[in-house]
Amino acid sequence: MNRPLTVLLAAPRGFCAGVDRAIQIVEEALGKWGAPVYVRHEIVHNQHVVSRLEQMGAVFVEELEDCPNDRPVVFSAHGVPKAIPAAAAARNMVYVDATCPLVSKVHVEAERHHRAGREIVLIGHTGHPEVIGTMGQLPDEAMTLIETIEDVAAFQPRDPDNLAFVTQTTLSVDDTAEIVAALQARFPGISAPHKEDICYATTNRQEAVKVMAERAELFLVIGAETSSNSKRLVEVAKRAGSNEAKLVASAEDVDWSWFDGVNTLGLTAGASAPEDLVQGLIAACRARFDISVEEVTTATESVVFKLPRVLERT
Repeated sequence: MNRPLTVLLAAPRGFCAGVDRAIQIVEEALGKWGAPVYVRHEIVHNQHVVSRLEQMGAVFVEELEDCPNDRPVVFSAHGVPKAIPAAAAARNMVYVDATCPLVSKVHVEAERHHRAGREIVLIGHTGHPEVIGTMGQLPDEAMTLIETIEDVAAFQPRDPDNLAFVTQTTLSVDDTAEIVAALQARFPGISAPHKEDICYATTNRQEAVKVMAERAELFLVIGAETSSNSKRLVEVAKRAGSNEAKLVASAEDVDWSWFDGVNTLGLTAGASAPEDLVQGLIAACRARFDISVEEVTTATESVVFKLPRVLERT
């Protein structure tokens, strides 16, 4: 007889409204224009999502130069530098921008500060597509990327009294709060976002993990190695008291020796991970243990974003 295992299942988990919208944009573009539709970068950071869209006729490329002029191109949910839509327009390409509206909000904020003559600090991770897209909204030198409290100490602004900060939307809420506190301590007059830049979905998923972590000897986060918000969930679980926390792409990546001595598993999924991967992992647990699933609900999400008008079919 299988031994018992309690599975604490986070709610909310998985897809957020921005990811839902981005995937729908690719599906609608394929419906409107037929295959192939080109997508610059992974539409969201999840290989399972990308593979399914490839089977439908989406072609994923790294750069705009890899797209022919006569086929539509979709820009990923993470946002792109301003030069990319400009280059597409110059080639008379049909393009659809799937940038998450909450990332676009950060772009608008950055431009507003720039117009007001402020030097801008962007809190984020080097090389992340969202950071590249946000920094690409403004001229070089207009924005400085800060990743750590040490970066705050080393930062030498042109005018310490004329600063503003914005943040990547998928950061650790707690880590970011520490960096913001360091910035505000050093530059008391720094302008902050009207409303926090870290998006509701990132915050909600981290909050659910915090509530569950102490009860779970092992915490599994379903998500991609390239997914910032998924990696932050692993860090949050460890910090909040789980003995062990791991990132897995799907049930296939689970090493079942991790479950030795584990009576309670915490389970969640990053904002770009589909629910069928969660259910697949629960099924894999059910095959090996006598499981009871307890859903831990810390927030209810009802956000829906409209699709771009270019996708309307006549």
